[in-house]
Amino acid sequence: MTTSYIDPKTLKAWLHDGGEIALLDVREHGQYGEAHLFYGIPLPFSRLEIDAPRLLPRRGVRVVAYDAGDDSTAKVAERSAARLASLGYTDVHVLQGGTLAWKAEGYVLFAGVNLPSKTFGELAEETYHTPRVSADQLADMLARHDKVVVLDGRPVSEFHKMNIPGATCCPNGELAYRVRRLVPDTTTPIVINCAGRTRSIIGAQTLINLGLPNPVYALENGTQGWYLGDHVLEHGGTQRYADDSSNTDLRAAAKALAARFDVPSVSAQTVQQWAADAGRSLFLCDVRTPEEFAAGSLPGAQHTPGGQLMQAGDQYVGVRGARLVLFDNDGVRAPTIASWLRQMGHDASVLEGGLASGLSLVPVAAPCAPALSTIDAPALSARLEQGDVVLIDLRAGMQFRAGHVPGARWSIRPRLADDLKGETRQVVLLADDAALAAWTAASELAGHTPAPLLLEGGMAVWRGAGLPVEATPELPADADCIDYLFFVHDRHDGNKEAARRYLAWETGLVAQLDAQERAAFRLPASAANVAASRA
Repeated sequence: MTTSYIDPKTLKAWLHDGGEIALLDVREHGQYGEAHLFYGIPLPFSRLEIDAPRLLPRRGVRVVAYDAGDDSTAKVAERSAARLASLGYTDVHVLQGGTLAWKAEGYVLFAGVNLPSKTFGELAEETYHTPRVSADQLADMLARHDKVVVLDGRPVSEFHKMNIPGATCCPNGELAYRVRRLVPDTTTPIVINCAGRTRSIIGAQTLINLGLPNPVYALENGTQGWYLGDHVLEHGGTQRYADDSSNTDLRAAAKALAARFDVPSVSAQTVQQWAADAGRSLFLCDVRTPEEFAAGSLPGAQHTPGGQLMQAGDQYVGVRGARLVLFDNDGVRAPTIASWLRQMGHDASVLEGGLASGLSLVPVAAPCAPALSTIDAPALSARLEQGDVVLIDLRAGMQFRAGHVPGARWSIRPRLADDLKGETRQVVLLADDAALAAWTAASELAGHTPAPLLLEGGMAVWRGAGLPVEATPELPADADCIDYLFFVHDRHDGNKEAARRYLAWETGLVAQLDAQERAAFRLPASAANVAASRA
């Protein structure tokens, strides 16, 4: 394949020409999070074949892959472009010079993750003047046993890590559907929190936009602000909304909110026609809970829990300018979420009839992972004793640190070939995801003999067999953990300075936008519009 290169000015024009584009940062997560383009979608080379079909369902979409543009990423953009072409993508390009060239052209690089969503949260607060309370104010309210309800807008898994004492987990996508059961009294103050700022702001403003009569506030700086105020967080919390806490009392308000922000309602027939459109990408989004999705959804839909679709849309939708069709089974969640997505600049619609619409789309075709022969744990243990195999652990670097097979070496797909230079022994791969190992072997070990093997059942089976495990807290070294973004995670590990830096980063995002990036959002432009949204 001959690589098609474009320069930064061309890419900048493409990002704002109104056409669809998938801008892929194909470096590993830690590298991506240090400095990337505003619209860059994280699609690590190590997971490319696994995630590309879901993030880029239309093979004819315009794609631009990029890396750092220096020796640190070993031409991973070119390698990714070749892999995408082999998967059937027909319009693939590489940003010449990567992020270095982008910056040299005078364009901004951003740190962190979920950039459009995080920036939008700050703009939403600026536009709506969302009411907020500080950690100290909330702590005083709770100490006085004031009549106040704290709702945590994060998913259950995040709530379990740390929470405000007495809070109830109710992800933002569920708020409109469950708030009246959770807080039946219309005078009780409600405080929405998350780990930082975005979901606190969006969750609180959601209830305000729906016209809830209760006083509603965002907790300023979330659990991080609570921690920085020297208040105690709980860990391992399980207090969440009850399964029977759903309520459709706000259906009319959700419908009115969708109309206020010009959210179209589309029929199943229209969506079928869109699915057949070779020139546009389509994402059918089930915004209900994981349990509801698992119990049954529409053919061709992907699970995009509503709160996370607003917070981390780049994990579900890889195409800027695509059509998003949202659905639920209640007429509350999908229109409420779509009202935000429209303000974020997405082409979002709501499916008429939702789950009962009868819509059936052909699921996106995903390539089958190549076959990879396996070895069981006892046989591997014996061969490690003999020294005639080399064991490569492809799990996350932090998982390797916490516990791995003695003698194993940690590596990751972009570096695997270099890490195995001169190695003549048979390679055994260990991974949580067999498909990840198979694709890695197919692209990086194609010429290696004897053919590589996969540890059957991975680390869980090794542990289950009672075989030895060792921890190496310093290995791989921080510099080698290109899959781990210390910038994001350190704030939750008792590091107050990291928490302060993170909050400063979050509040500083808007100032880094250029005029075109800011104009792509569609928040109300005037005080009158803001007032109307509260009416």
